[in-house]
Amino acid sequence: MKTARTRVQTSRRATLRLGGVLLALAMAAPLSLYAHHGWGGYLDQDFEVTGTVTAPVNLAGPHGALKIRADGQIWDVVLAPPNRTERAGLTEDIIPMGATVTAHGHRHRDPNRFEIKTERLTWNNRVFNVYPDRD
Repeated sequence: MKTARTRVQTSRRATLRLGGVLLALAMAAPLSLYAHHGWGGYLDQDFEVTGTVTAPVNLAGPHGALKIRADGQIWDVVLAPPNRTERAGLTEDIIPMGATVTAHGHRHRDPNRFEIKTERLTWNNRVFNVYPDRD
């Protein structure tokens, strides 16, 4: 039979465990927000880069992506989340390796990081407007 003191100790342990779980969740939340490719890490000015596809469209993860070679550099072309990218008509198998594409969007704030957050991608006279609300 549990005494009143044992019930209080059990209740305190449960409260501490809950507090620990909540603290862990609170600490993890900023990490997931940081991992999400928001617009804050990119310049406000419009930017455009044209290059050759070196890694095809990939719709795994929080955002679609592909890689292009332009001016001797490999650029990370960050697209919209997969469902928005597909809604724009851009699927994983549509653009072949070696194709020339133009990404229009915003360059990463770090000048040593060759990355563009793309609003529109153009290939073969087709425009994939992955963020139509940002025009």
